Amino acid sequence: MTKSKKPDFHPNDFVVYPAHGVGKIISIEEQDIAGMRLELFVISFEKDKMTLRVPTHKATEIGMRSLSSPDLVTKALDTLKGKARVKRAMWSRRAQEYEQKINSGDLMAIAEVVRDLHRTDDQREQSYSERQLYEAALERLTREVAAVAGVDEAGAQKKVGEVLVGRAA
Repeated sequence: MTKSKKPDFHPNDFVVYPAHGVGKIISIEEQDIAGMRLELFVISFEKDKMTLRVPTHKATEIGMRSLSSPDLVTKALDTLKGKARVKRAMWSRRAQEYEQKINSGDLMAIAEVVRDLHRTDDQREQSYSERQLYEAALERLTREVAAVAGVDEAGAQKKVGEVLVGRAA
């Protein structure tokens, strides 16, 4: 088994796990799994009431990363101000692309999904699957904005909402 570089995460750090968004490392523990001793990050996702154990040597390979810098959050919020770029492909193909962007854990890609799927009151109704993707992306974005800005989720939601409403004006 090759040892990849052990990431520099510590208990009480907030991290972004690509498939689940922002979580908090509650501890680093060792466990015997299949006869091997493994060191694991124990990550808690409070909102989902979920605990995840990630082998420390696999964390960066999986795509686990630290929170984005405040500069990157500002860039992501600026992305929201842009005009929606909706490709003329079939919905199933676009939905797959949006899903990949959301699960990539990349803040800029998630912001693009929010921008592209955001609807104002005077625009046509969203389909159920469109709404699901939009809400998933919006939740990931607001959780990371909240964690980086050190505010609660409601404050981050308000901030993101203001940017989206400002775009329409």
